[in-house]
Amino acid sequence: MSGLRYITLRERPDLKPVAAKWFNSKWGAPEEAYLECMDNYLSGKTEYGWYLCLSGERIVGGLGVIDNDFHDRKDLSPNVCAVYTEEDCRGRGVAGHLLGMVTEDMRSRGISPLYLVTDHIGFYERYGWEFFCMAQGDGEEHKTRVYIHR
Repeated sequence: MSGLRYITLRERPDLKPVAAKWFNSKWGAPEEAYLECMDNYLSGKTEYGWYLCLSGERIVGGLGVIDNDFHDRKDLSPNVCAVYTEEDCRGRGVAGHLLGMVTEDMRSRGISPLYLVTDHIGFYERYGWEFFCMAQGDGEEHKTRVYIHR
């Protein structure tokens, strides 16, 4: 898709409030939680980053890295979280590009492996992720799939 730009939040820290609101609207986790994680990243307290795809100034895709994505396997850290692509931009490689970006960036900082929880089967495998185990999500009735990227 032409005209898309892929950035880290460190490249555009001015987008922090917009990004926190955007992720909140997609996943329902409190905006404050996103802001806290983003502040830790922007201040250098952590290398666990936030990655965005922009079409002009509109966020059309994004994901982040956090210690644990609300599941009982606290030993599986860090977790790629909040992977989302706007519906009108799906099928154009946005999520794949973001996943490649995060795995390369984290590996360059000595952070590997990465984990990811999802109910999707067949999507993440295209980008080098492998099924690892099942985990119990906080407040969830059924276990969910955990993937690893080595």
